[in-house]
Amino acid sequence: MTTATPTRKRRARAPRKKAAPLAAIQIGPRKVPQRTLGWEILGWTKEYLLQPDGPEAGEPWHFTDEQAMFILNWYEIDRQGRFVYRYGMLRRMKGWGKDPVGAALCCIEFIGPCRFERWEGKQPVLQPHYAAWVQVAAVSRDQTRNTMTLFPGLLSPRAIEEFGIDLGKEIIYAENGRKRIEAVTSSPRALEGGRATFILKNETHHWLAPNEGHEMAKVIARNAAKSRDGSSRVLAISNAHAPGEDSDAEHDHEAWTKIDQGVSSATGILYDSSEAPETDLDDDASVLAGVKAARGDSFWVSPERLLAEIRDPRTTSAMARRFYLNQIVAEEDKPFDRKRWEELANPELVADGRLITLGFDGSENRDHTALIATDILSGYQWVVGYWESELLPDGEQRINAASVDQTVQYAFEKWQVWRMYADPYKWSRYLSKWAGEYSGDVIISWSTTLYRKMAFAIAQYRTAMERGDLSHDGDPRFAASIANAHKHMQNFRDDDGELMFIIQKERPDSPLKIDAAMAGCLSWQAREDAIASGAQLEEPAGVMFV
Repeated sequence: MTTATPTRKRRARAPRKKAAPLAAIQIGPRKVPQRTLGWEILGWTKEYLLQPDGPEAGEPWHFTDEQAMFILNWYEIDRQGRFVYRYGMLRRMKGWGKDPVGAALCCIEFIGPCRFERWEGKQPVLQPHYAAWVQVAAVSRDQTRNTMTLFPGLLSPRAIEEFGIDLGKEIIYAENGRKRIEAVTSSPRALEGGRATFILKNETHHWLAPNEGHEMAKVIARNAAKSRDGSSRVLAISNAHAPGEDSDAEHDHEAWTKIDQGVSSATGILYDSSEAPETDLDDDASVLAGVKAARGDSFWVSPERLLAEIRDPRTTSAMARRFYLNQIVAEEDKPFDRKRWEELANPELVADGRLITLGFDGSENRDHTALIATDILSGYQWVVGYWESELLPDGEQRINAASVDQTVQYAFEKWQVWRMYADPYKWSRYLSKWAGEYSGDVIISWSTTLYRKMAFAIAQYRTAMERGDLSHDGDPRFAASIANAHKHMQNFRDDDGELMFIIQKERPDSPLKIDAAMAGCLSWQAREDAIASGAQLEEPAGVMFV
């Protein structure tokens, strides 16, 4: 495997020195409110919840002081017992404990004392919600699993027995089905009209327009607003967002900024963040101090381990700052211009019999699978097929290979396919099948792990976008893949001396897929090779588009 090269220049490092502790840059209240339901809630969690994982798994649950302060403020009430905050954003570095805190809040809202009943002197008396309906929302099922898999270890045997809890993978019931926690993904229409009593929005820096994250956020806000008792609330948890990606997390930050600057008179929004102060990524001591500041009292976060991750050449400076320092910085490692891609959209229907090329990037279950076509004469690209893993009749969750096979057959019957460049990973059996059906000269195995070859193909694809040599159908899944791609720098250069790069996901477990971008690149490379070989390019009988 080719060794990657850092995207930033590194200074010669001096011997490591101990840096003075740095104070985190904090947003949100850091004092105990005068009136809050939080104290009784904190006590309840120690009795009914357990540490779900780690070296203290099975021990009584406890929040760190920083987390407890957030709980006290999130459950602040006014003199009438109404919640001060209707919406919240908890933004922290990766590893701080956002998912466990979010899961604990779901348990509190599910079966715990979470609503004001009356005052006894100056002390509020709490009660559970009679018909709690808690939703864990995300734009992919993988994201909801981050939270849902914590509940079996988080809910104590006492809680399970006392509240009659029925643990399921996607829905958890209590009290004979009157209360529930459910996982929901990006299907705005299916969510419309729900009356959830608490909604946890997970990893909202991934909630974008192409994956319906924007629409999902709007539906959730509408549903919460019309709750019968007016106490339904929404909490988002997120890492620092990438500016310009137009994510739901970015919208939250913009809203808070307007409120903070006095531009907006909106109330009821709690934005809580703690990030590292100015940090020099080229200096180990500065990085260690920055990580310690960002982690707060989450003692399990190892600054030395995160330093190693930051030093990994696959980690760009933007990724390091966003995920490990919780700093909002622009993505400097994006290979494609998202706005330029949007400008190239020109949806059409391609006439039968056109001479085309195909690009195929497939997965078995973890990623998506895409088949992208390119009209050789015009450079127009469109999505022929796109698949996410699904539950198949045999009970397994994976890509529907039969559907992929049928779609490939459809493409060959409808158009003249000059070449199909396909990544063989997990699909070599089907490539052999297609080669037997459509000729081995047409079905070409193109491994995306041949990095030098792939880097030059990506460079040509990027140039075609910049010059406007291509257009496309505007498919939101295609657009999302283009926007989700990140540079992975290589240690070889082009003829101008510039470092080459391939594309990859933001991180291996990212729910933001790039399969259509890969397939689009392969399809475009096949078109380039078709033109270079003198493929017949005159207009076929009939029109180009219908």
